[in-house]
Amino acid sequence: MSQFIDSPPSEFDLHSLSRYELRKHLRQCRRELSPRDQEQASVSLALNLVKHPDLHRAKHIAIYLPNDGEIDPHPYMAMARRKGVHFYLPVLHPVHAGKLVFSPYYDGVELTANRFGIPEPAFSKGLRRPAWALDAVLFPLVGFDENGGRLGMGGGFYDRTFAFSRLRPRLAPKLIGLAHDFQKVETLPTEPWDVPLHSVVTDRKLYRVK
Repeated sequence: MSQFIDSPPSEFDLHSLSRYELRKHLRQCRRELSPRDQEQASVSLALNLVKHPDLHRAKHIAIYLPNDGEIDPHPYMAMARRKGVHFYLPVLHPVHAGKLVFSPYYDGVELTANRFGIPEPAFSKGLRRPAWALDAVLFPLVGFDENGGRLGMGGGFYDRTFAFSRLRPRLAPKLIGLAHDFQKVETLPTEPWDVPLHSVVTDRKLYRVK
């Protein structure tokens, strides 16, 4: 089998799909990957991430637990932890609706499913790390293009949480999207509230956006 995963066969003309239809189609494509394909993709992703210049000095990185066929960042985490990197998971803010806070993620940390069924650490004022204090944020994409257009799950949590990066870009962490390479499309429309990415990393390559 090839080291990389080519785009799954499709009967759709992607240019004719709405954002809703495109999101549904790309999610289905990644869910159809075999466990072997997912494992190969995650290892290739890790090798590309360790070479990313924006991560060479990063010590506090937000990460995610893969769900719905998302590419798995765990192999990268295993490599980075050996170099002293600390990881954090997003937690739904209990007061500020629609925003995220970030809590430490380590072996043995207790996780509880949130209202979306996604495991997360308990909210803790003492342990949480503010968004501006992170060095980098690695988050999953449903779709992306090479111009910085991105398609998420539609909840807008990352956009609201990192909206400050538009006014204070020097305080913002590096925002890096992760995806299977077949999730790249020719072009995606952007919305005024979309927070731009610095780059996207896939199982094939690094796409620098800005």
